[in-house]
Amino acid sequence: MSRNQDTLRAVPQDRPRTPTPAESPPRPLKRMSLWGTAHAIDDLYQGLVPATVPYFVLERHYSYLAASGLTLAATLGSALPQPAVGLAVDRWRLPHLAAIGVAIAGTGLGLSGVAGPYALVWLCILLSGLGVAMFHPAAGRSAREAAGDSAAAMSIFAAGGSVGFFLAPVLATPALNAWGVGATALFIPPAWLIAFVLLRHHAAGKAKQPHHRAAVQGPDRWRPFAALTGIEVVRSAAFFGINTFIELYWLKYLHASRTLAGTALACFLIGGVAGTLLGGRVADRIGMVRTVQLGGALTVPMLVALRVCPGAIAPLAFATLTGLALNIPFAVLVKLGQDYLPGRPGTAAGVTLGLGVSAGGLMAPVFGLIAERHGPQGVLTALCLVPVAGLILGVLLREPVRSSGP
Repeated sequence: MSRNQDTLRAVPQDRPRTPTPAESPPRPLKRMSLWGTAHAIDDLYQGLVPATVPYFVLERHYSYLAASGLTLAATLGSALPQPAVGLAVDRWRLPHLAAIGVAIAGTGLGLSGVAGPYALVWLCILLSGLGVAMFHPAAGRSAREAAGDSAAAMSIFAAGGSVGFFLAPVLATPALNAWGVGATALFIPPAWLIAFVLLRHHAAGKAKQPHHRAAVQGPDRWRPFAALTGIEVVRSAAFFGINTFIELYWLKYLHASRTLAGTALACFLIGGVAGTLLGGRVADRIGMVRTVQLGGALTVPMLVALRVCPGAIAPLAFATLTGLALNIPFAVLVKLGQDYLPGRPGTAAGVTLGLGVSAGGLMAPVFGLIAERHGPQGVLTALCLVPVAGLILGVLLREPVRSSGP
């Protein structure tokens, strides 16, 4: 062998360079903590509406019809505009919209308790709902850019919303008991603080995450997206039904104390947070479609067990497991929707996080009629059948087509 050949062999060949720790992408929790926190604060204001309505009834002597009108205002404001906001976000990006939206959501809800006439209270809650509608599509798009192709990372963003719903009654009840409905004003500062942080984050050039671009490309696939939206509506209807009647089930049917009834609701919501985080990790291992189908398949037996389990203590375990199973697909549905519409991530987030989630609340009157005739146990019995529709729609889902590029 010649000296030249030995020299050539001695020269190291080009190999992929392992990135240094400073160059490596941050862990999912670190890069998604801001969006998860922002989502928690935004959805706190959604959860505060049902938490404050009873106090309006007690202090302002609103009728049940007027009280339901406040819930309707929040639903109309948050659900209906979100697809249109998503289209605007996809066309013009509107990077400041998430910050503006959460500020409006907090301000509207905060002012509702100090507003005088019913019409003004209604408008304040409607305004809060509009702020929620502005936040979700813009934040969902930015969160997806930060999460890249990691369902576990996206689950942190989605779990933030579940945390916000859980914290709403925890924070509102002692404040409203102490100071009345005027205490809603205390919840304005968190909205403005996180809005300021989001604006600073964007100004610093961190809103875009070039290291974590989505790996799904190609045309928009509306047919599986429609099936996915149906699954989200079914999941949302089950969530609203359980969230509304689980305490009444413990009180009226199991004859438990208020403390135990509140514990049942807390178990259900805590299970939801855990399920959202678990679903992202499971999807990274077995695929998103299988994870959605798994969540639907587990929800049915957990609901049946919750309904038939005797006593007031043992069913608490199934309340937790029902919340976990029901929310396993939550973050996956958000990410999968954006993969089905790769050219419209804002629109996809607006539908899955907004319209799909809020549309379940429109089923509340149906569950109310069932409760009037058959009690809260009749609602839980009916809810055992609701996830079956999601199982059927899950057959229509397909894994998104991934690009072969880097």
